[in-house]
Amino acid sequence: MPVSDRLDRYPTRLAEPAPHVERTDPTVWGRVTSPELAGFDANGFATIPALLSPEEVAAFGAEIGHLAADPLLYGDERVITEPGSGQVRSVFQVHQLSKPIAGLLAESRVVGLAEEILGSAVYLHQSRVNYMPGFGGNGFGWHSDFETWHAEDGMPAPRAVSLSIALTDNFPFNGSLMVMPGSHRTFVPCLGETPDGHYRESLKQQRFGVPTTDDITFLAARYGITQFTGKAGSALLFDSNVMHGSSNNITPYPRSNIFLVFNSVENALAEPFAAPRPRPRHIAARDFTPVREYALADQVR
Repeated sequence: MPVSDRLDRYPTRLAEPAPHVERTDPTVWGRVTSPELAGFDANGFATIPALLSPEEVAAFGAEIGHLAADPLLYGDERVITEPGSGQVRSVFQVHQLSKPIAGLLAESRVVGLAEEILGSAVYLHQSRVNYMPGFGGNGFGWHSDFETWHAEDGMPAPRAVSLSIALTDNFPFNGSLMVMPGSHRTFVPCLGETPDGHYRESLKQQRFGVPTTDDITFLAARYGITQFTGKAGSALLFDSNVMHGSSNNITPYPRSNIFLVFNSVENALAEPFAAPRPRPRHIAARDFTPVREYALADQVR
């Protein structure tokens, strides 16, 4: 179907301001049975206090430390550095660089959370490790992931979830994630035509696909702001359209996490809705094979 003929229920990257769009898609597409996910429909997120054991936290912490220091990855397009310091900010497609992380994402305690919310088999839309070093880790401005995934990747509907697994303690003062409970029910159209190759800049500092200060003021008054804090090993599962962001880390305490995005196989990417071309596949996968089929194939081999 030609792009111009598609129904776009979430128009964005516009020339003129437009009203907020109240979501008609479900938040929970399946049947919630896990106690930790009981508030997901209302809030758009849920916390899992101890997804990883202390031993696993130590092992994965060492793993991502090796990745950040691997000289073979210097200059690799999957590695994003901080604008000023040059320190590693993110490593994308991390499941293809780390067998332990590839094994973790396929475990039922991880992929099962996404399947429960999305009500279908899921594939991995994106994987990465985020690093926020002490005394220099830059935050992420307020944004909805779905706005970017819709505009630049061609994700039709907000039928995706992100799982952020903390590998360090998340304090209120070291750049931990702030979220607006309930904001997943409101889609905020953003202004500005997407530049070609925008992802190269946006992964360091996003200028297009971001809400205005008036948008954020309105949403904060309507929904409030809370913060994801907790011990290393805890996790946050959140809806793709939740408004969230983080501040800079000026403390001595680093913050790092494994970040996995699961999308329903029934919500596979098409052509971008508001960008000249799709983002690279290490940022937005176009292999829609369910995660559990990957896991089964690995067992067979």
